[in-house]
Amino acid sequence: MEAVEPGILFTVTLFLLLLSILVFVHEWGHYIVARMFKTRVEVFSIGFGKEIFGWTDKSKTRWKISMVPLGGYVKFFGDANAISNPEKALAKMSPEDRDSCFHFKPIWQRMLIVAAGPVINFLFAILLFAGLFTINGQLVDEPLIGNVSEDGAAYQAGLQSGDRIFSYQGQEITTFQELRELVITSPGEELDFQVLRNGEEFSLTVVPAPTEIKDATGAVVIEGRLGIEGKIQHNVFSAVVRGTTFTYDVTLQFFEFFGRMFRGDVSLDEMGGPVKIAQITGQAGSQGVPSYIYIMALISINLGFINLLPIPLLDGGHLLFYSIEAIKGKPISVRAQELASMLGLAFVLGLLFVLTWNDLNLPGLS
Repeated sequence: MEAVEPGILFTVTLFLLLLSILVFVHEWGHYIVARMFKTRVEVFSIGFGKEIFGWTDKSKTRWKISMVPLGGYVKFFGDANAISNPEKALAKMSPEDRDSCFHFKPIWQRMLIVAAGPVINFLFAILLFAGLFTINGQLVDEPLIGNVSEDGAAYQAGLQSGDRIFSYQGQEITTFQELRELVITSPGEELDFQVLRNGEEFSLTVVPAPTEIKDATGAVVIEGRLGIEGKIQHNVFSAVVRGTTFTYDVTLQFFEFFGRMFRGDVSLDEMGGPVKIAQITGQAGSQGVPSYIYIMALISINLGFINLLPIPLLDGGHLLFYSIEAIKGKPISVRAQELASMLGLAFVLGLLFVLTWNDLNLPGLS
């Protein structure tokens, strides 16, 4: 039976919801650290362009939802625009205004404020993964046994949760899917496994229970079943640990991917843009809340990683400017920052155009 593709309205709605949540989290990171350092925040916007609705809080921050829901920003007191280029009239500010102005804060405070956006995206991903692993358990790729049913063949043979089945009759088993396919195709047969438990290796014979299953056509077939899941259930502490290590592993994969891309091993044709991300989000949402949250966590890591790249306009570009300022002992000129921001904007828009072009050639879209 073929999977039903989610409708366009469903896909767009879930994509914009996901994007809005992640943008809010990212910008809230900037906002909360800025407030910790008594920096005045003039605007907190989800989206760009004309304001749809909003309100002003007691600290005079304007919270608003804007018309173009593809990003967001916080505007600090002293910013000339939404990308935090400084106003040209900073020198005329009164001492009182300077105390709450972002651009007169010490370099280390400005760097922490800027870095807080990407960092909180990573922390948010850890939180999402930890929640998933606590409630739903963690699916594993390796041939690691998670839950074991007490009335299944695995339990009767002595297999336990946490056992790793790494070999079958001298043939290496590297993934849970390989183990699953072997079991399914061997109903009633003796399977001699090599098992690793707490650092010790031993042999174990298991007989998959013959089980009647209806296939996609409705025909009854006999498949083997062990009564195991490739899923590990975590308590809150271990879920946070696994969420942290999983986020770290995914981040390393992004590093490796960009490294291959800059070496020319990966073509831009292999990369996707907003349309592809929306498509993936819709598909994940159609599979249920856990899949949607999982994709949200991955995209949160992606957002944090991309924003740390040293490209003017992004947070990483600002961190680069402040690093140069720390070395030189004086800030880069306003004109240089404006020019760098324009180049950064041209690069980002050009890349976005190429990726969107790739998306429009996706199967089902062309």
